[in-house]
Amino acid sequence: MGNALSTFIFGDPVGTLLPARVRERIVEQQCQSERLISWVQLALVVLFATLWTISPMSTRNPDFNLVPWALGFYFLFTVIRLVAAYRMVLPRLFLMISVVIDMGLLMVLIWSFHIQYAQTAAFYLKAPTLMYVFIFIALRALRFEPGYIILAGVTAAGGWLFLMLWVLFFYAAEPMVTRDYVVYLTSNSVLIGAEVDKIVSILMVTAVLAIAVLRARRSLYRAIAESIAAQDLTRFVSKEVADRITQSDHAIQPGDGEAKVATVMFTDIEGFSTVSENMTANELAHTINDYFQAVGMAVSRHGGAVMMFAGDAMLVTFNAVTPQDNHAAKALQCALEIQDICTNRSFGSGDMLLTRCGIHTGSIVVGAVGTVDRLNFTVYGDNVNIAARLEPLNKQYGTYVLCTQETIDAARGAFEFTYRGETQVKGRAAAVRLYSVTAVPD
Repeated sequence: MGNALSTFIFGDPVGTLLPARVRERIVEQQCQSERLISWVQLALVVLFATLWTISPMSTRNPDFNLVPWALGFYFLFTVIRLVAAYRMVLPRLFLMISVVIDMGLLMVLIWSFHIQYAQTAAFYLKAPTLMYVFIFIALRALRFEPGYIILAGVTAAGGWLFLMLWVLFFYAAEPMVTRDYVVYLTSNSVLIGAEVDKIVSILMVTAVLAIAVLRARRSLYRAIAESIAAQDLTRFVSKEVADRITQSDHAIQPGDGEAKVATVMFTDIEGFSTVSENMTANELAHTINDYFQAVGMAVSRHGGAVMMFAGDAMLVTFNAVTPQDNHAAKALQCALEIQDICTNRSFGSGDMLLTRCGIHTGSIVVGAVGTVDRLNFTVYGDNVNIAARLEPLNKQYGTYVLCTQETIDAARGAFEFTYRGETQVKGRAAAVRLYSVTAVPD
């Protein structure tokens, strides 16, 4: 019951064991908020000073005026806090003291009004300057920590209670208390209920802001964690797949799929087992990562999406995850660029890694397969299998890029195709017409 009520009021709780990088991001956000608070406070003190300067001086006690001294001290303190906020992470104790100073200085300033204007002590209880309390409380909401809001509100309520009790007990000999609302408004009398209303208002505003900030902070924490998770996801799957997963209107379930006409390309490094057997584990990792980096950039340039890495092989799709015009031609261009990259540069410690590509165009299914707890977002279908079977056939024909008739029919571009015959692809009854591909020189 208690947990349900807490969740209803404060929102869903966030796990306490947030990753260090999430906590660092939150601290960075809080530091930026503290700088914003300092700038707003600086603007406020300049505004207060301007209003005080241009307003008529009607004080009845020319020998006593605390306003310029209070504004000067507050300006200096705000500048120091602003500079400190840019140079370091402000300690929690410093921030707490800062909040108390803000409210304490305001209360002292209000208290001084009865001396400045030569009135009885109850005079300061009617000062409209009390409204500034709500500005200072609201300022703390810019930092997503409700504790500072509560500290500001409690300090303000306590300060006003002290000022009211000061009138009632320090000047007990003066009959200042009244129950008549008209008398209260037209004299320096004290209506206790009115002062209690002010304290209750301060505490209520504080409570509402604190709850709102706590709910917002929990949402912020979840959003930051999800943002970092989404960024990490793009390191394990292509950006297009990550966007498809994170921007889905509903949670992706096993079997969720969409039929699309797309072009599928399988790549594999020629003789990589022979090359890698003479490498150490570190050399192998460096070489294969260097290769995937270069080939992956070529895939991105042509709008492809890497769906899977398997050893030294890649499954790449065009028009499967994101819409793409002339996807067959772009797949062919990508395959030819991969050949150009592998022919003209080495990888790792100087190894040449020639790459075979098999390309086929047809209807496939794009979606999630697996269990509820473990999903793989991929492509599947008969036409995916055809592309997978084409890639190793390059070895038989002495080629590096093989495609099917369906890809040629769908492609629009400057290519030269050489017919390599028909072959029976494993798992398919009908024969497949094969073509090797080269680019037409400019």
